[in-house]
Amino acid sequence: MDDVSLFEELAPTREALLDVIGQVVVGQRQVIERMLTALFSDGHCLFIGVPGLAKTLLVHTVADAVGVNFGRIQFTPDLMPADITGTEVLEEDRSTGHRSLRFVKGPVFTNLLLADEINRTPPKTQAALLQAMQERSVTAAGVTHVLQPPFLVFATQNPIEQEGTYPLPEAQQDRFMFSIEVGYPDTAEEEEIVRRTTVGEMPRARPILDQSRLLAFQQVLRKLPANGDVVSYCVRLAQATRPGSGYPSTQWIRWGAGPRASQYLAVGARTWAALRGNEVPTREDVREVAESVLRHRIVLNFEAEASGLTAGQVVRQLLEEVG
Repeated sequence: MDDVSLFEELAPTREALLDVIGQVVVGQRQVIERMLTALFSDGHCLFIGVPGLAKTLLVHTVADAVGVNFGRIQFTPDLMPADITGTEVLEEDRSTGHRSLRFVKGPVFTNLLLADEINRTPPKTQAALLQAMQERSVTAAGVTHVLQPPFLVFATQNPIEQEGTYPLPEAQQDRFMFSIEVGYPDTAEEEEIVRRTTVGEMPRARPILDQSRLLAFQQVLRKLPANGDVVSYCVRLAQATRPGSGYPSTQWIRWGAGPRASQYLAVGARTWAALRGNEVPTREDVREVAESVLRHRIVLNFEAEASGLTAGQVVRQLLEEVG
């Protein structure tokens, strides 16, 4: 199929995915929309929400719907880096007595990896994901093992419980394209959740895509031309988060977003537009993804924390100021 035909399939594919995911996951439409945007952009996602909001179910359901291999790691304080990447084991050939080392792949060798409660493990173990997320490869005992595409990390984090948790290093947070807040369902949605989950078996999403087709969509999106005005707007937004930029809301910011934020704003806006059948993104498409891109890339100062402000609130204020 040529690139034009593939592009024309993007919007119908998004609708089909929303439909099959909605048959399993109740509500969370905004979360799913941003999750699909990251998926088609080949970007990692961090989901922040209290326990019981179906974050794990959502990631597993998306993996089923797009037809990719799914892996899950439950992050705990005693998790070791080798538990993620894999380790070498000594094997002996009984017939010859010859011994050799064989690399046993860890759960990171998959297409869609769920890093559940990622902040429950020490930074040393969290760092085991850094190379995989950035370079799509793992180095063990001096040998580099390439992760087969697509490779995406969708991580969950509990924002409330602090005991036994470790803050994510800024370098690791920056590897995530989106930080997505998962909120409570409304009354109607919660009633539907109770009806679905207390009678019979939970349904599974049927596959809409497969690995090769997802990769083809991702490649088509990379070929779309960059809109000069939108690129300039993305850079302005990222620079606006940095102290000294002159915008009033920077009084609350200690550190602003780096250049990767500009890149992800542009990529996210392009994918957001394409999934709705629009070849050229607009500033409004940038604004749709801006909070998810910038929220985890700014560090608030003491005054902001003392005033009870959140990073999301500061980003929304900046969007109004930049215009």
